[in-house]
Amino acid sequence: MKPLRTIPALGLLACMLGMSSAFAGSIGYLGPAGSWTHQACLDLFGEKDLVALSRQELFDAYAAGKVERACVPVTTSVVGVTPYLDDVLALPEVTVVAEYPKMLGYSLLVRPGTRREDITEVLAHPVAFEEVKPWVDREMPDVRRTEAASGGAAAQTVANSATLDKASFGPAVGASVYSLVSLVDGIEEGPHNVTRWWVLGRTLPEPTDNDKTSLLVDTSDEHLDAALTAFTGAGVQILTIYERPSKKSLDTHQYLIEVAGHPKDGKLAQLLQARSDIRVLGAYPRR
Repeated sequence: MKPLRTIPALGLLACMLGMSSAFAGSIGYLGPAGSWTHQACLDLFGEKDLVALSRQELFDAYAAGKVERACVPVTTSVVGVTPYLDDVLALPEVTVVAEYPKMLGYSLLVRPGTRREDITEVLAHPVAFEEVKPWVDREMPDVRRTEAASGGAAAQTVANSATLDKASFGPAVGASVYSLVSLVDGIEEGPHNVTRWWVLGRTLPEPTDNDKTSLLVDTSDEHLDAALTAFTGAGVQILTIYERPSKKSLDTHQYLIEVAGHPKDGKLAQLLQARSDIRVLGAYPRR
């Protein structure tokens, strides 16, 4: 098995976050191994101390303090928010300490000896299928598409198959983990295909000269305008807004509002002091 590839330059982010060796073995990510979140963790932290967990296990472990950090994909440039953002927002306490955007280029992974004409079924995460859809529609229009829990789970299914008619879409790291080979690399790679992860930690990073803060506002349709006016009136720059269901009523919503600045500094600090209804999810150097 080939060693898992890391990107040393991005390991500098670990130093920025003040990560200690005392937290060894406690970086949780959505498993199984071979997923894009696994690759993101390799980029950020290297191979050591990573723990692959199921979706429920990951959020339960973070909430219970069993992992010091968790890595979660929250938004993509193709489909917007991921299903995991709601899991983050549902946590009673959370501290987002970093963001990591990564341009994705999918690989078509198969068991050794598989030819492209042998493939009758491809497996991938539902979001991955959206991101590779133009390529699949053009290159493999008649192949059956089966959803998997993650790119790692898809690659694992292919590796465990008794036949050579299955393939998966995911990161190239899946080939290393499951002894697969790639028939095509760089599928739908481009600036339009970017996923952003959040690193959930415990301690808010100190301000830098280029920070982003993620906030949660729970409000009704009637009061949304006033909530947004509070930001503009305070001179706080709004960067993005994502609407999520409140699960209370049709006319109430949760809004993930991301702004420039740090909660400890300047205009944003003054706004947060005046508005106790705005929940700080985290702050981190903007990437």
